[in-house]
Amino acid sequence: MAAVFILLRMNPRTVHPVNPLSLANQSRLLLRVIGSATLVLLLQVCGAAGAQRQFRPGAVWTDGGGAAINAHGGGMLFHDGTYYWYGENKEGRTWLPRVNRKWEGYRVDITGIRCYSSGDLYTWNDRGLVLTAVPDDAAHDLHTTKVAERPKVAFNAQTRKFVMWLHIDTPDYRAARAGVAVADAPTGPFNYLGSVRPEGADSRDQTLFVDDDGKAYRIYSSEGNQTTYISLLTDDYLQHTGKYVKVFAGRRMEAQVVFKCGGRYWFIASGCTGWDPNPARSAVADSIWGPWKELGNPCVGPKHRKTFLAQSTFVFPVAGEPDALIFMADRWNKTNLPDSRYVWLPVRFKGNRLRLEWSDAWDLSVFDGGTGDSGPVATK
Repeated sequence: MAAVFILLRMNPRTVHPVNPLSLANQSRLLLRVIGSATLVLLLQVCGAAGAQRQFRPGAVWTDGGGAAINAHGGGMLFHDGTYYWYGENKEGRTWLPRVNRKWEGYRVDITGIRCYSSGDLYTWNDRGLVLTAVPDDAAHDLHTTKVAERPKVAFNAQTRKFVMWLHIDTPDYRAARAGVAVADAPTGPFNYLGSVRPEGADSRDQTLFVDDDGKAYRIYSSEGNQTTYISLLTDDYLQHTGKYVKVFAGRRMEAQVVFKCGGRYWFIASGCTGWDPNPARSAVADSIWGPWKELGNPCVGPKHRKTFLAQSTFVFPVAGEPDALIFMADRWNKTNLPDSRYVWLPVRFKGNRLRLEWSDAWDLSVFDGGTGDSGPVATK
């Protein structure tokens, strides 16, 4: 009622305190005001709900509590009817270490990896930090001064464990290691097991891919980002088997993404320009081991030469929709990293090429007609 009286006081043209109303008239007036306020509130809620039934690339996306979603450089896991979105939690000041000034390597201190859950991809619940920083041990990989980027999580059907791999580094990006953590539930907590330099080489930007047979692979930048490695993981997903292949030698790529559609393996990545966007790369192969055929920039639309001012991070299938795939990317704000945004777009196919077409707003109904101009992608 206090809010109603404040409203009445703020509208003196409607309410005339110099001519007191009868109790009945006051009651009717209050009911009209409350009814109008309720209607406005309902319209606002309905409008917000309608807006949440769309993806708006580059806008601020909020969770169910109204806070901006904080899951950068992330990946998606679908498990038991629920989507789990994992990403870097970026909080606090953005700063530029002296050693990184040449390439504008801005950063924020590690706080951890955050997870969100959703049943429909539109509304997201914050599940908190599932892997947290270790502020009291300066030698630890997850100390606040270190780097923990591009987390990806896979469920291992044999062990019933959830396995996270991520890029671990020092502030100057010279350590270049791969870290692994494991949990009993998708929302953690994840137990950090340590880091390695797989195949005896450096490991920076990375992704995970689980094939139809349950085999898991890490795909990552190595040799100073000059080459991409594809490494087979052990059956428990916790180590590298030693079987690997080098692809795209000398092509300087990062932000790698691998997915499967139409029986073929598809690849998306970016060039290496720090936090600044550049043209996306794409490729296709009939085997995870290659040979891979480069297809060029898959982006179509405004600012396509800079991947819509974003950088790839993951592609995931939409549950229950055959060949429906969503491309995830980050629109980095290098001088204010917590304000970086998300760009999601449907993956389309035209002939034997994949396409990422810009849209200001879209929803899952775009997949009703298949993934291409004339249906699903052609198989090999």
